Amino acid sequence: MGKSRTKRFKRPQFSPTGDCQAEAAAEANGTGGDEDDGHAAELLEKLQHPSAEVRECACAGLARLVQQRPAWPGLARRDAVRRLGPLLLDPSLAVRETAAGALRNLSACGGFEVCDDMVTKDIMTPLVALLKECSAGLDSNEMSPQEKKDQNRNSIENIANEAMNVLWNICECSSRAVSIFNKEGCLEIVLKYLSRFSTNVDLAISVAYCLQTVTEDNPELLKSFSAPALHVLESAMLSPVTSMDYILLKTLVAGTIWNLKDIIPSKSQAEIINAILKILSEVLDLDAGEIVIRMQEAEKQRLEAAAETEDILGRANHDALMEDDEMEEIPHKRKVRRKTFISDLLPPTDKELRESIALLTAQQTALEIIVNMCCSEDPSDDEWEELSSSDESDAFMENSFSECGGQLLSPLCLSHEVHTAFTNYLIPKKIFEKTAFPNSTAVDLCSRSPTWKSLVRKMNTIQCRALVCLQSLVSLLDVDHLGGPAALQTLAQHLSQLLFSQPDFAKHVDFLEAISSALRALLQTMASNNISQCMTPDQLMTLCTASIHSSNTGVRVNVVSILGITGSVLAKEDGTLETLKTIGCFLLEVATKDPSLVVAGEALDALFDVFADGKEAERASVQIKLLSALKEFQPVFKMKIRKEGRGKYSPDQLCVLDNVKMNLRRFVAYQETVEKRLTA
Repeated sequence: MGKSRTKRFKRPQFSPTGDCQAEAAAEANGTGGDEDDGHAAELLEKLQHPSAEVRECACAGLARLVQQRPAWPGLARRDAVRRLGPLLLDPSLAVRETAAGALRNLSACGGFEVCDDMVTKDIMTPLVALLKECSAGLDSNEMSPQEKKDQNRNSIENIANEAMNVLWNICECSSRAVSIFNKEGCLEIVLKYLSRFSTNVDLAISVAYCLQTVTEDNPELLKSFSAPALHVLESAMLSPVTSMDYILLKTLVAGTIWNLKDIIPSKSQAEIINAILKILSEVLDLDAGEIVIRMQEAEKQRLEAAAETEDILGRANHDALMEDDEMEEIPHKRKVRRKTFISDLLPPTDKELRESIALLTAQQTALEIIVNMCCSEDPSDDEWEELSSSDESDAFMENSFSECGGQLLSPLCLSHEVHTAFTNYLIPKKIFEKTAFPNSTAVDLCSRSPTWKSLVRKMNTIQCRALVCLQSLVSLLDVDHLGGPAALQTLAQHLSQLLFSQPDFAKHVDFLEAISSALRALLQTMASNNISQCMTPDQLMTLCTASIHSSNTGVRVNVVSILGITGSVLAKEDGTLETLKTIGCFLLEVATKDPSLVVAGEALDALFDVFADGKEAERASVQIKLLSALKEFQPVFKMKIRKEGRGKYSPDQLCVLDNVKMNLRRFVAYQETVEKRLTA
């Protein structure tokens, strides 16, 4: 049903303390319900306690509880958001931080519905007030960086970081929150936080995530970006620091600047696109598998050294105690309870793990930015100035944003010049490399470590994102920019090898959807340019037979489209009768039996392509009785569209289905003439 359009990527929801694993554990163990309800009531009651320490502990308990889905109804009934909100402005800085941490976890784990409800419960009022207070506090805070580090538990920057994560999560899920962000002038506040990237990169990363979210499709906010505001982004994006967290920061800021493309002065467009692509290219250059292996080894050595030091200190303390046995007994001292902070809820020092996660996240983000760049609108090519290679991006320092002045210009597009820039930075080649399976040694090491195990999924996600990126580039770039016909054939062989090297590929739905999308785009490009296909009929039918029963509609759409593309090529060749009959029967069964009208429509479209022309196709259509089957199905298809269409499918899908219905009528008429001619 026409070319598929690559979806724009948005950030999936996550828990800052570990993907809401507590929720899964609670459901698996059958816990929750009344027990969670009672615990929630107790904790919410303590939020009003006169002791700041008790309020802080209650917030910390809620930060854990909100990660359990069974607890949400009880928290909602007791108006947890309205009761936590005022604590964002509590006199105690420790309470502010733990309250923000609880709201951060709730917004991360709860998803769209919970975040939208948080906006309804007016969480944005105290949240914006807190962000403004933190901003003012940073202006008046004259402590040195070392002094701030010594007091980092309750520092203003830590509170701001928690609050920024709440803001980011809510704006990701609620357009009303984004509107409030615009109206309350939050941009100036968060840019002030971002400007501190050299002393607090964690806060800067949280801001960059939020900015990437709120700047997407938000023309009202774009008008608020002044030249100084753009210079803050420029400074962060061009930071010379190369640690993993700064790599993530620069990647996120590059994505934000791409979102601001509509306000970029025309004379600066070339420098900016080159600066963005240079960062994305450098991120993708890094071998994440090897770095993960090195980081794990570094962690192992650090822990071994720490254990050895602790053992030495332990023996020294034991010797000292033995020497003190005869000394006078020390008077009893009252024990002082150490305060519980939000950092106590997070794992102990895990620098290597955090750096590995930052790198993998940066690579995933870079691939998503490239996909979103490929999904931009298509203004005329002459709106772009000529782009050069990497040299211009190094000169993008002084005055690239100085003429902005808020003027809205025509949007950037992937013109011929941008295609060239993609090639200059070897973007297609680097994406191709990322489509390979993750480093097996890194996967094995991570799989055997409970704390590193989640990285396996991140590495697999990067492969899937690279495959989606590949689909976009193959659909967008011309054959020369992709390396020519030989390169496309090599790519087809690579994708086939990836697919069939996994005997159970049909079970990996995300991978299957991504690779089938890439194959579909590649085979379409090869067919359009008369480049011979590389998949054998047996491979093709193995893919389709294994995938057609997938629960993922996108997978089923892709495989029937692949059959249509390949079949239309085979229809023009001699000696393909039996293969065409097999393809025809398969597509006919999908069209008449698949529960999704979208898949059925795609299968019909594929039938039209395969049997539209060619002597072998005409003979095959008669032998499989295609005409009688389609005549019988035609009224059924019309009825399904009439009965199911309005409630289950979007207006765009219905429009396409109406076109398929009209084409079905024409195709039936065409097949009648074919059958008459061949049977005369």
